[in-house]
Amino acid sequence: MGVRRARATGAGVAGALRVQRAGAQAPGRRLHSRVSTPHEPAATDWRDVHGPLDIIGDVHGCADELVELLHALGYTVRLEGTGDSRSTVATTPRARRAFFVGDLVDRGPNAPDVLRIVMDMVERGQALSIVGNHDDKFVRWLKGRDVKIAHGLERTIAQLDGEGEAIRTRALAFLDELPSHALLDDGHLAVAHAGIRESMLGKRFRRAHDFGLYGDSSGRLAADGLPERFNWAAEYRGKTAIVYGHTPVAEPEWLNNTLCIDTGCVFGGRLTALRWPEREIISVTTKQTYADLKREFGLPPPRPPGQAKR
Repeated sequence: MGVRRARATGAGVAGALRVQRAGAQAPGRRLHSRVSTPHEPAATDWRDVHGPLDIIGDVHGCADELVELLHALGYTVRLEGTGDSRSTVATTPRARRAFFVGDLVDRGPNAPDVLRIVMDMVERGQALSIVGNHDDKFVRWLKGRDVKIAHGLERTIAQLDGEGEAIRTRALAFLDELPSHALLDDGHLAVAHAGIRESMLGKRFRRAHDFGLYGDSSGRLAADGLPERFNWAAEYRGKTAIVYGHTPVAEPEWLNNTLCIDTGCVFGGRLTALRWPEREIISVTTKQTYADLKREFGLPPPRPPGQAKR
């Protein structure tokens, strides 16, 4: 599996170099906020949280690729034990912390170990995380809600069948606390799962939470039977840099001070991280294609002129 490193610019990451891995150790800080009711999303104003950060795109159950990427970033990570006693041993480099953009589960081969890595690192102050739409649906399933078992959730459920009850209880408590976006670094940076409008930055109302989960959509189905989505970043003009995932792209490229770092690992692409504030891209190639992508890699079209925003 190759490791690729490049500085993220508006021109993409062409001409990236192969690099070796290194590791070091540094303390971190735990931070997440409780969702107290269905009408009160988690707090999103984390402006007192500063880098350096390693922001990691959608993992989707690709545990081996996650470990490889963390190693490429300078972390040391290994899993020990089995069943309810299985846990992560990890160190962090030079006071850095990982930051996960959500969609930890579904479609890939090992969602339980991805959850263990992320939960253990966050609880030890070595990482931060927000929640993705797949994680949100997984939470609703864990709560016994009526959800459609599709789009990779069936794989996560099957993988949990071989696990004890502890990881379900722990994952529910962990994921249910997370917001779908966070405003960081004195307002210079925001991390969102699917994106966020400038007017929503650092806000915790329901519409902001939903936009963070799903991005900009019309609420209708497109001709391919999937939700009709629009490229919110095409209209963004804010000074806050926004890093997000959710939409698989072939290459991460800056657009209007936003960067999508979901490079489709589970779909045969790569797992990508952005180093902040360096704006350096590091990625690893997937071991194999674990799921079929229903649409082509790339951002959706802009919202048509004159069409009202939801």
